[in-house]
Amino acid sequence: MNFDSHTSDVVAAAVEAVNVLTPGHALGRDYSAEDPDISGLTNGSVPSRKDVDELRGYAVRLRAIFEAVEGGRIDEACGVTNALLADTHAVPRLIKHDGEPWHMHFHAGSASWARGWAASMATALAIVLGNPMADRLGVCTATACDRVFVDVSRNGTKRFCSTACQNRIKAAAFRARKQV
Repeated sequence: MNFDSHTSDVVAAAVEAVNVLTPGHALGRDYSAEDPDISGLTNGSVPSRKDVDELRGYAVRLRAIFEAVEGGRIDEACGVTNALLADTHAVPRLIKHDGEPWHMHFHAGSASWARGWAASMATALAIVLGNPMADRLGVCTATACDRVFVDVSRNGTKRFCSTACQNRIKAAAFRARKQV
């Protein structure tokens, strides 16, 4: 499932931002998000600590979108998305740079690194929420994991953030069956 290459890439970046910048549980362990690996979000730039902290604030709000969709509260997810679009001053622009073809950006050129990312992520999630595949956003159902994901599978039945979580749950179920 592919919304378009740029939107899909930005939705994936939103997933990464939420997963690396918000604390909780990951792969059955506590996750503090204190020293996140944001290399997938930098595109070669070196954001300041202030920029990362600003994006962390947006990531908490992005997480609320995934959680609302997972809970079947689409209206709430859309409300949070609309608030983020307004707060980040998301503005569609066609941009051509770095040898790439023309594509949409959703932030003013003067926006900070974090605000630019957040505007793009909110817009990409708005595109997802505004089509019949809104339920493709989710939160991992594995025990002790609350990382988010976007389900790009053909049948739309993904329940886990990663193969590691899926395998962990399957192994636990197998061990439980063997004890009976």
